[in-house]
Amino acid sequence: MQEPDMAQLALKGLRVLEVGGGAAVAYAGKLFADFGAEVIKVEPPQGDAWRQMPPLVAPQDGMAPESALFAWLNTNKRSVAADAAQPADRAWLGTLARSCDLVLDARALAQGLAALQQPLWTWGQAAGAATPPPMGVDFTWFGDSGPYKDFAATDATCRALAGAVHGSGPVEGAPHMPHDVHTGIVAGLGAFTVAVAAWMGRSQGSRRYVLSVQEAAFSVVEMEAGLVQDKAHAPRLGVNRFCTTHPASILQTSDGWIGIFTNTLAQWAGLCDAIGRPELGSDPRFFSGPDRMAHADLIDALLKDVFPSRSTQEWFALLTANKHPAVIVPTMAQLLEQAVHRERKAFVPVQLGAAQFEGPVLPQRLDAAGPLLGGRAPLLGADSAHYRAAGLQRAVPERAAAAAAAGQLPLAGLRVVDLTMGWAGPFASRMLADLGAEVIKVESASYPDWWRGTNYTEEFYRDRLYEKKSNFNLMNRGKFGITLDLTQAEGKRLLKELVHGADAVVENYSAEVLPKLGLDYAALRQVNPRVVMLSMPAFGLDNAWSNTRAYGGTLEQASGLPLYTGHADGPPAMTSYAYGDPMGGFNASAALLLGLLVQQATGQGRHINMSQVEGMLPLTAPFLIEQSLTGSVPERQGNRHAVHAPHGCYRCAGDDAWLVLSVADDAQWQALCRLLGRADWAADATLAHAAGRRARQAELDAGITQWTLGRSDDDAMQALQQAAVPAGAVRTLGQLLQDPHLQQRAFWRTVERPYVGSYISSTTIFRQDGRPMPMPRVAPTLGEHTHAVLQRLLQLTPEQLQALEASGVIGTEARAKAPGKAAANTAPSGQARPAKPAVCG
Repeated sequence: MQEPDMAQLALKGLRVLEVGGGAAVAYAGKLFADFGAEVIKVEPPQGDAWRQMPPLVAPQDGMAPESALFAWLNTNKRSVAADAAQPADRAWLGTLARSCDLVLDARALAQGLAALQQPLWTWGQAAGAATPPPMGVDFTWFGDSGPYKDFAATDATCRALAGAVHGSGPVEGAPHMPHDVHTGIVAGLGAFTVAVAAWMGRSQGSRRYVLSVQEAAFSVVEMEAGLVQDKAHAPRLGVNRFCTTHPASILQTSDGWIGIFTNTLAQWAGLCDAIGRPELGSDPRFFSGPDRMAHADLIDALLKDVFPSRSTQEWFALLTANKHPAVIVPTMAQLLEQAVHRERKAFVPVQLGAAQFEGPVLPQRLDAAGPLLGGRAPLLGADSAHYRAAGLQRAVPERAAAAAAAGQLPLAGLRVVDLTMGWAGPFASRMLADLGAEVIKVESASYPDWWRGTNYTEEFYRDRLYEKKSNFNLMNRGKFGITLDLTQAEGKRLLKELVHGADAVVENYSAEVLPKLGLDYAALRQVNPRVVMLSMPAFGLDNAWSNTRAYGGTLEQASGLPLYTGHADGPPAMTSYAYGDPMGGFNASAALLLGLLVQQATGQGRHINMSQVEGMLPLTAPFLIEQSLTGSVPERQGNRHAVHAPHGCYRCAGDDAWLVLSVADDAQWQALCRLLGRADWAADATLAHAAGRRARQAELDAGITQWTLGRSDDDAMQALQQAAVPAGAVRTLGQLLQDPHLQQRAFWRTVERPYVGSYISSTTIFRQDGRPMPMPRVAPTLGEHTHAVLQRLLQLTPEQLQALEASGVIGTEARAKAPGKAAANTAPSGQARPAKPAVCG
């Protein structure tokens, strides 16, 4: 990896103000700072509350310990301390905000929506002044409308209400809750992408966006909303069981853990060969995913007996040779030592005062344009004096007046050629389409996007089942859909002509596919030297693991996260969704925009070599940093929280009904005691602060459960919310589609599409200037826009199009693959794809 050049960093020259606390705004600011922006973090005089989020380290001898996790989240930023209750500080902050290009404002997360009614940039401004505001993003828990808009919340309660808790964990016990930083990373990535897009479209007028953390958290389980509509969703099946995909497991070897993800019949046969039971590969009991799930107990017992016979490395080599998706599931110590990550400089030094440790690098690799490989975190108020003096001398940036045309989108005029399938890649290109880019999705009539379905029966073709998969329709809204057979010379030529007029190409094929077709970056750069191309294999390109077969769940396994999820007396636990795919999509959209921003500034293209496993590593930050800092990580903590107490997932009245409760401060604790009628708790001095409550968490859990068991999840949530205690019902995906808040916000839209009729589509996790984002078109049918796009962009005549159809280069109906023909338009290996086929959740 090329070292970054301070003069070439993608966001150099940009000034960003970061206000409010929590992981979401901090991670968005980190992305700006590590790519060279001047990020000014505003903290209260006592410091951001996350300065006390474990693990802690003393910046230097004699200083109180501070959070190493906070330090990683805030590398390369400037810190200013201000008391917004003081008129002089308010005026100063207003002047500082007006000097900035972008403002990331998370005050509403702690203070409620009232905090956003008077934006920072208006503070201290002369009466009657009409300076256009800076662009930026306002962070809210639930948006600025709807029944939940004034709810008290934490990352955990938002996640519960987003449907991202219910499906994970044991069948009988409480669902699993991951570390709060997960939700913050997701929301931060979403906010960063929107903010960069706003900056790129600044000539069209100033724009403010409001982001909903709940809706961002939903993005990681969006696939399951499609499965519910297709009636293919299943209830919680237990730890490491995934609807009709089995085995998808984490298995103990003689010296560690191995992760497997068995999807196809060929992969099952490869697994059977590897364990010395080849006869099971042709046993009709195990032919399909649903068949294997029906015999899950039998399969799991067999595998648990076999896998301790070899080492993790031996199983990894053997399964990989048998073309079965498998990865080492590393401890944090092992992860920090893995050669592939070390070669890519995936771990970077973080400094806090005199203390130093390692944390994950940002996965958006632009070489000389960033990101910075580590950095120093600011001590509280370290830069206050500068910004109270010389820092205010920066001229107020010139800003365009608001665009006259309603609905003008910031990426209008950009063209992206989309060569992706499944979830991660289409998710990334969809975000760009949502923000106004013209996205041209390229499929083949013989090899359509595999999220259209993978059961290639006569019925699949006859009844056009490939047009009826809700997951495909959810992930491809707003795009133009064309077909080109890239195994034919004419298909390749036409693709190159499209690339010639494009700004970007995004692909998630297997690492070897495009080079074999003569369509890799080297070839496309000859056609268009300024094109930005993003490739996103599991471990990145050009290393020993580049061809590793991987699904979204495999990425989660390879990150090591499952070893720190779940209960200490249970196995390492994965989430119930293909976690790596939405994370890959968020990271890829951010990387594409950074590449395009540099392209606009320099006229130069680049190839972005993104590792999707690296995209998962920020989620490991609390554990990886603790390993680097102390040499160990505590055992799994179940649903406990590092700071909040009480905090957990509590059983309610009803069938598999649960509530997430998260007490974030002592005032909320007293409110909880009053609601529960526990005057004894309220008067107990040992429970007055979180440390004492954490020590007696089991006792508190029992008392809270006694109360929740007598109420439905909704009744318990409403009672707690009326007392201003953060709580959220643990929504199933089916319930989420009917959620009154999301319905009222029009987050769900009922749309029409050929072959399907009406279906429910999600919309964006952000709103523009208070308005929902437009949806110009639903997902394309196969080849729907081929004629229109090729006529408009390449000036093909009707006769030429007719000849292309006759030769099979283009088409609007799926065709069975010719026997023996290479599946060049598929991504069968070496590429992170969803953890489950389209019929599985």
